[in-house]
Formats: sequence, structure tokens, C-alpha cells
Amino acid sequence: MALKENARKVYDYVLEHDGEKMTAADIAEGTGIPVRSVNGIVTSAFQRKGLMVRKPAEIELEDGSHQPVKFISLTAEGKEFDPDAKDEDKE
Repeated sequence: MALKENARKVYDYVLEHDGEKMTAADIAEGTGIPVRSVNGIVTSAFQRKGLMVRKPAEIELEDGSHQPVKFISLTAEGKEFDPDAKDEDKE
């Protein structure tokens, strides 16, 4: 499956930071891609294909209040995904 340029940036960033808790905003900051685009890429290019998941969580803010977030991470299939593989086997 060939990835578009921004999808590849998102995948590479998430893979490089595997094991870290990161949100779409974190990925956007790290890749320079707008957060709205990151959310769309994660959903359409990866989540629907079972390569990434969003896990609901809650973080504590500096003022002591809490904010719900969704951490994005690779699935086992996502970690094994080869973005450079050709689609030769598909007919």
C-alpha cells in the first residue's frame, strides 16, 4: 500500500515515537501537519485498516483540572506494516 506524503510522515513519526503517549496534536506539532489533517489521516489511512488505534484517557492540566484525550498508537499489525511494500499480490 503506497502512502501519500503526509500519511507517510504521520506513520514514520508514530513509529519513531512508539511507546510514547501522543495525541493528534503531538503528531501535528512533530510533523508540521495541521491537527485536523492528522486526525483525518489517522482515521482513513491507518485506523480503519487496523494499523493504529485511539485509546481514550484523561490528563491532568497545570491548574489541576482534567481533560479527556485520545492517545494514538500503532497496533501489532501497524508495527509490522511495510509502507514501502508494493501491491503486487493484489488483483
